[in-house]
Amino acid sequence: MSPSDDANAMAPPEPKPAFDRTGWLKLAAILAAMVVAVVGAFAVGRITSADHDAAVVETTSTTTPPAPSSTTSSTTAATTTTVVPLATEYYERIAEVAAKAGPSVVHLETRYALGSGVIFDDEGHILTAAHVLEDVIDVTVRLHDGRTLEGEVIGLDEDTDIAVILVEPPADLPVADLALGAELQVGQLAVALGSPFGLEQTVTAGIVSAVDRVVEGVLMVQTDAAINPGNSGGPLVDAEGRVIGINDQMFSRSGIYEGVGFAINIDLAVKVAEQLIAGEEVQLASLGVSVSASTGETTGAQVEQVESGSAAERAGIEVGDLIISIDDEPIVNSAQLRAAILARDPGDRVEVVLLRDDEEMTLRIWLDSAGD
Repeated sequence: MSPSDDANAMAPPEPKPAFDRTGWLKLAAILAAMVVAVVGAFAVGRITSADHDAAVVETTSTTTPPAPSSTTSSTTAATTTTVVPLATEYYERIAEVAAKAGPSVVHLETRYALGSGVIFDDEGHILTAAHVLEDVIDVTVRLHDGRTLEGEVIGLDEDTDIAVILVEPPADLPVADLALGAELQVGQLAVALGSPFGLEQTVTAGIVSAVDRVVEGVLMVQTDAAINPGNSGGPLVDAEGRVIGINDQMFSRSGIYEGVGFAINIDLAVKVAEQLIAGEEVQLASLGVSVSASTGETTGAQVEQVESGSAAERAGIEVGDLIISIDDEPIVNSAQLRAAILARDPGDRVEVVLLRDDEEMTLRIWLDSAGD
């Protein structure tokens, strides 16, 4: 080894800076990542635990907001707070609804068909769809716990597709809660129960996708909860487990569920059922007009025909009149007029506002019974 080599070997290495430029950048990156992690953890904590019942999602828009509502806003930016149910609590609610409403749901068997029904009073009356009971008198009723009872068809109405079965009620007969007079909201929870394809006590969930939908002349609740063959006659219930409709139809091009189903409005169903139980001919409210969509700029129901001797004729309604409201409820089309009338009883007085030659008129009309 040469002297120079020995000196080089024994001499201490040149000291290096504690951090070079690259080191500082690495440190800055680590510190930034730590800050992001802390802030992110805090944000997640707010979303999941700030409100036990719901997650709150806030979005900010730089556009001018609409007219003031319950959401705080300014003319330059709007912050909208949307309450979104936590997934676990959403499913827990469905389970609670099913547990509450399920015992009152029955499976129906006839010689020709399978269907569903719901027990709606403690005397043993069961609501179902008339098409389930076509051409039968007796039906086997299976309760939620497997017990079977013999049921008698005491009446059905083909126009509204409502029927009533009577069973000898056991002492512990479970009875459904009915949401009579409830104001349904588009978007609220809707749960369908019944026996699709013969599969008893099946539960499907969705929302109310439209209210006051008139289908084949019957007032319906529209839902995206799956309704399939065999669901007919079973209940559609709300978040409280109350019956809001009797499952009746689905819209489908394939013959199976495609996301649109219809349940007969419970107020109309009970109105018909009570008349069937009393042995009476079913009578629904009637105005006595045939209408179509408005032909002008103003929305409403255009009168095409006035029935002779009807409530409309007695009140002075004429062909060409445009009905724009009933009892301060705006009428935007013919289906909505039909829904408004079906929601009332024969003999009820309604206040009808119409346009005739661009002049607004108000008429007070006592409704007839359909067929009078």
